[in-house]
Amino acid sequence: QNDFNEWLELALTLWPDYSITQMQVILTNILDSPREDGFIVRDENGCAIAFMNLSLRSDYVPGAKHSPVAYVEGIYVRDEYRKQGIGAALIQSAQEWGLKQGCSELASDALIDNTASHEFHAKIGFQEVERTVFFIKSISKIS
Repeated sequence: QNDFNEWLELALTLWPDYSITQMQVILTNILDSPREDGFIVRDENGCAIAFMNLSLRSDYVPGAKHSPVAYVEGIYVRDEYRKQGIGAALIQSAQEWGLKQGCSELASDALIDNTASHEFHAKIGFQEVERTVFFIKSISKIS
């Protein structure tokens, strides 16, 4: 239970637009899914300082040549622990997880304005394959 609550706290830090209830559902679904997994990193005092959520994607993944693809759905390291190799170690774990799932590729994404994430991904060997801006418009029945 403590692991779950710490994971929840970190996830809400990364994705503050979600409510606690929404994020609890998302994380519970990850725990219950054979195609998803979550990892927590703790410091020397046992405090959760980072996490990563993974999934197997069989749908379209930009740049992927094989399916399924191991996908980093979220990765977060508390600010004060960044640039110490924790994120790189998590990505190493993601690669190992992906290989165990029969994958030959690891993919990820970041918001277009998240330059810190872009730099992190490039530094650990990811290649940028696509930039996309999605649009949506509400429509209603014309009477």
